[in-house]
Amino acid sequence: MRVAVVGAGYVGLVTAACLAETGNEVVCADVDAEKIARLGRNDIPMYEPGLEPLVARNQAEGRLRFATDVPAAVRHGKVVIIAVGTPHEQSGAADLRQVLGVAETIAANLNEPKVIVTKSTVPVGTAERLRTLIAARAGQPFFLCSNPEFLKQGAAVDDFMKPDRVVVGVDSGEAREIMEDLYRPYTRTGNPILFMDIASAELSKYAANTMLAARISFMNQIADLCDRVGADVSLVRTGMATDRRIGPAFLFPGPGYGGSCFPKDVKALIAVARSFEMPSELFEAIESVNQRQKQVLLQLTRRHLGDDLSAHRVAVWGLAFKAGTDDMRESPSIPLIEGLLQAGATVSAHDPKAQASARRLFGERIGYAPDPYAAVDGASALVIVTEWLPYRTPDFDRMRAAMARPLIIDGRNLYEPRRLRAAGFEYHGIGREHA
Repeated sequence: MRVAVVGAGYVGLVTAACLAETGNEVVCADVDAEKIARLGRNDIPMYEPGLEPLVARNQAEGRLRFATDVPAAVRHGKVVIIAVGTPHEQSGAADLRQVLGVAETIAANLNEPKVIVTKSTVPVGTAERLRTLIAARAGQPFFLCSNPEFLKQGAAVDDFMKPDRVVVGVDSGEAREIMEDLYRPYTRTGNPILFMDIASAELSKYAANTMLAARISFMNQIADLCDRVGADVSLVRTGMATDRRIGPAFLFPGPGYGGSCFPKDVKALIAVARSFEMPSELFEAIESVNQRQKQVLLQLTRRHLGDDLSAHRVAVWGLAFKAGTDDMRESPSIPLIEGLLQAGATVSAHDPKAQASARRLFGERIGYAPDPYAAVDGASALVIVTEWLPYRTPDFDRMRAAMARPLIIDGRNLYEPRRLRAAGFEYHGIGREHA
């Protein structure tokens, strides 16, 4: 099938490469000429496991092309997928200017009947806005479809190729048939394509991400309560997770959620509720708890080292908002490091993939260690922000010998408190003060 993907960011690039992998003729277009030039050289501008060889293979075999000519890409595609950014505005509402701009380009280049797919995360009613905009200029019939993405950063290729489910909002038999053909290679093992009305599909992405964010904020508040009452959050979590009605996913406490999806989508759902004059106190509480949680690691550091950190070197392990990515958008490491610097600390940071991203944010205000042990050399404290695998079983003897004070503040509860304390460390996790 001939497919155009407009937008070569995270979602657009993964979508284009995975659709090409199953034999489709895909053109991925973006107005960013530098990005397109890099992609043409198989130089992927973000870290995502498995994506680079997928892009390289499909370019070499002629199924995937990158272009800056968006109108030509639109004319190429029988299916045109909109995958541009929808950042949140000051109010929290999704900024749809890029989506609407792409719709105008589609309307001007509708050379044959097409299925127009919104894969960008958009609020309910966006498809109807696009329908009105495109119909005013289009000389050909078209069919609209909402196909929200559910890609986890760090596992996006696997999520696309082997999805839990594919959600597709349609209002015509023609669009349903084409989308069923497009996704058939990914659902042969029985994972369902869930066809529904467009409004339900548009809302499903916000609802799913807000539910996951709610579980994170819930566990972070439970962890706070554990510290106050003398409980161990890891045991409380086990007691909850073995209940089949709850399950284990997204019940790990930590320094707060970040990334490109959860913060934006929770804010957008709040804005949607307000636009319909609906109380949104539960959604607002999820956001409020998360903002408070992002201060916890800084508060723990200052509790043990003092408010004036000018005499202290603090090591930070992990800069990305989660393991498996170099993305630092809304990462808990940002308020932590800014707070440490404001308190006068010298900061030495390490991350396996996100140090280039950190340099764009912090410049030379912090140090960038070549390995985790270099980061802790001479440090008064180590703060763990991201759960990268190399941090899980370090050489604790080497760490203790290198540190000026063997204080570990473990934002991901990677270690067993009793073992670390027996090894001579001051150890503080999240919700495990009494473990």
